[in-house]
Amino acid sequence: MPMSEPSLINLAKSDGSSAEAETLNLGERVRALRKARNWTLEQAAQKAGLARSTLSKIENGQMSPTFDAVKKLAEGLNISVPQLFTPPRGDQVLGRMDLTRDGQGKPHTTSTYEHELLGAGLKSKQMIPYRTRIRARSIEEFDGWVRHDGEEFLYVLSGILTFYTEFYEPIEMRRGDSAYYDAAMGHNVVSSGQEDAVILWVTSLKD
Repeated sequence: MPMSEPSLINLAKSDGSSAEAETLNLGERVRALRKARNWTLEQAAQKAGLARSTLSKIENGQMSPTFDAVKKLAEGLNISVPQLFTPPRGDQVLGRMDLTRDGQGKPHTTSTYEHELLGAGLKSKQMIPYRTRIRARSIEEFDGWVRHDGEEFLYVLSGILTFYTEFYEPIEMRRGDSAYYDAAMGHNVVSSGQEDAVILWVTSLKD
């Protein structure tokens, strides 16, 4: 699938009793979550419904917040209380989001597909989502099978297509049909109806 093309890949604790026990790391955790959202101290305090001075003291370990304050912090950061006390794995950043308006994805066109890359504003993603118009009408239009690392999910948004893979018989798919498969298996997709089929593709990326 076209996501194998380098140009695309490169674009591309639940109660109050535990709160005090975890206060030692809570300040650093809150500061990291706030900075991951690019919020100032004032902005974060307003979202949590706390005084700026109170939030500053919490981040600097100068006070032990009440459980009510902990709940306000979690709500302000739009996470659960347990998440507030759960450190991220590795260098994972929490709270990332990228909005793609209809028709405003990053375009990438090949001889067989017209891609619209979604969530292009986020770097180091674990998945690459994109909407694709299938221009190909015959398997002969492809230069052999497409293969790449990871797994892939295909969902038909409109039209009729034929999904070719190297280990299975060709499958006709229509609106609402989906397939999840090993992307290392050779695969190609062609439109088989009167109009070009449009699909949502999601490709996972291996570390």
